[in-house]
Amino acid sequence: MVGTKSNDRRYGRQLALDFRWDERFDFAGFVGGPNAEAVAALKAVGKGDRRYVVYLYGESGVGKSHLLQAACSEASTRGRAVVYLPLAQLVKRSPRLLQELEGVDVVAFDDLDCLTEASEWQQATFHLFNRLHDAGRELLLAGPRRPARLGLTLPDLVSRLQGALVLRLEQLGDEDNVLALQRRAQRRGLELPRETVRYLLNHCRRDTGYFFYLLDELDAASLQAQRRLTVPFVKKVLAEANND
Repeated sequence: MVGTKSNDRRYGRQLALDFRWDERFDFAGFVGGPNAEAVAALKAVGKGDRRYVVYLYGESGVGKSHLLQAACSEASTRGRAVVYLPLAQLVKRSPRLLQELEGVDVVAFDDLDCLTEASEWQQATFHLFNRLHDAGRELLLAGPRRPARLGLTLPDLVSRLQGALVLRLEQLGDEDNVLALQRRAQRRGLELPRETVRYLLNHCRRDTGYFFYLLDELDAASLQAQRRLTVPFVKKVLAEANND
């Protein structure tokens, strides 16, 4: 996904974007647990309270993309120009996409590890990093590992990343995971019994995006069958999905 919102239309034209980040990924839907410092840092960026570079890292499913998009949404609601760049989808395109973004208030780079084999993108990212810094703008980045372990081949870019506020996101504990899934279900108007939540956590991968998708599927199945989301019904839905 690529997202942009700006009061200056030239950014939308340059990036040829007509899609925004997923607004379901907001701060209200994120359970901080052991990641309170990261949540506070991203909230500060979204509100414009702080001007700094933040780099989030951690395993898949810990909420890196969620927090980046939450900060983008927060900043956008305050009338700030924002660009969200999921590099996994962009790296095949020209890095010229990054030109003239120093006027954007918040730029968020997701999937930074996708640049390991893209030297031109690394160069373009480094130069944008410098331009944003000089312009007093904010830069958010995320990847699976610490900057020095990402496999980037441009030492100057690695050095810049190491000078950022580097924060590791930890996996949530069981109780926080239960709370997170129930919160997502409640916001969809779904009644999700605690035993069903625990079944899902024990039998599905713990990934924020996947759980949003799964709740969509369960919601549709529940409406069609006029059934509550009990463990037996959820087992049946998941089994049918796996057989498709």
